Amino acid sequence: MEPVLILVLSLSCLLLLSLWRQSSERSKLPPGPTPLPIIGNFLQIDAKNISQSLTNLSKVYGPVFTLYLGRKPTVVLHGYEAVKEALIDHGEEFAGRGRFPMAEKITKGLGSPCDPTFILSCAPCNVICSIIFQNRFDYKDQDFLNLMKKMDENVRILSSPWLQVCNNFPSLIDYCPGSHHTVFKNVDYVRSFVLEKTKEHQESLNVANPRDFIDYYLIKQEQENHNQQSEYTLEHLVTTVSNLFAAGTETTSTTLRYALLLLLKHPHVTAKVQEEINHVVGRHRSPCMQDRSHMPYTDAMIHEVQRFIDILPTNLPHAVTCDTKFRNYLIPKGTMVITSLSSVLHDSKEFPNPEVFDPGHFLDKNGNFKKSDYFMPFSAGKRICVGEGLARMELFLFLTTILQNFKLKSLLHTKDINITPVANGLTSLPPPYKICFIPV
Repeated sequence: MEPVLILVLSLSCLLLLSLWRQSSERSKLPPGPTPLPIIGNFLQIDAKNISQSLTNLSKVYGPVFTLYLGRKPTVVLHGYEAVKEALIDHGEEFAGRGRFPMAEKITKGLGSPCDPTFILSCAPCNVICSIIFQNRFDYKDQDFLNLMKKMDENVRILSSPWLQVCNNFPSLIDYCPGSHHTVFKNVDYVRSFVLEKTKEHQESLNVANPRDFIDYYLIKQEQENHNQQSEYTLEHLVTTVSNLFAAGTETTSTTLRYALLLLLKHPHVTAKVQEEINHVVGRHRSPCMQDRSHMPYTDAMIHEVQRFIDILPTNLPHAVTCDTKFRNYLIPKGTMVITSLSSVLHDSKEFPNPEVFDPGHFLDKNGNFKKSDYFMPFSAGKRICVGEGLARMELFLFLTTILQNFKLKSLLHTKDINITPVANGLTSLPPPYKICFIPV
């Protein structure tokens, strides 16, 4: 019995120590629900709809509150004022990169109905390919198809409730079976693909005539050869290119896919956009970026798609870079910070009836495009998405080109079209659907 008694006493001491540490930390941090030992407040969070859980908690504890997602505290910023104050007014202090354990493990991974997922994944992926590898791929190229399949699978897994659990209890990543191991296998595949392309570039590199991102990187690497502290390594190149694929392909593809679903659901919006395209662009040339400033309704529609779908509900995690006094609370250096982009994009003061898809949210009374400081689908401040400009161009050009050349037809009545996301963890993913593209 003595070993059992010793074990019980040891566990009791650890439990008391954990409670004492939590109590000491909580006295300085913003208020929040009382955490349980070890698991913290995880039982109070719906892993299938984290953003709604944060909204519910903000009603109790205000726009700045603390959650224990596991044993460590996370400060949550909810609403435009708090998010803007942190990411923009205090941009330097909140510019740290928050922990994302799965990502850390990875970086050390015609007329007839059709599912638009494939074609809407190919186009953005080929844009990234042209930047990184110079060349585009045929849509039947098996290597290209495998690459897209692996990336699409990873986004779905990373948005699942199980992965939200893994990110808050990192030990599960190493010791528990689950879909997260598939993510690692897929990342290894993407890395091998990138590494093979890099070796081809090394063999054909012409310093006087760089062709693409990889060439410029290899040239910089050669220039830094004498510097033993240089970050221009082959491993960093492979990781960077893999991240460009993941960030530059799936988010744009998902937004395009969701946009077409919303246009099916709201045919009156589609009709207005197509009327504007016919008036400004016509039928005899392709849309170009110069057209956007003359197409306020189309611009408003695209902004409203991004606002409504809320593709990254809780943003990627941030961390404070130093001990930070924020709204009379002391946030210790290194503390993870979650910024609820949902609470900003769905703020009813800025966007009346935010649960309704309405391009009018971005139009003034005269029908001119109206900017909003609350439009933060790409985040804000020091860690705003570096691909924002490219993504905005792609969304405008792809959507206007599709709507210029095709009528959209659903197999269902508009009232029966489901637009509720099937996943709402890391990324909001649209439900699967079929669409008819009818040439006009």
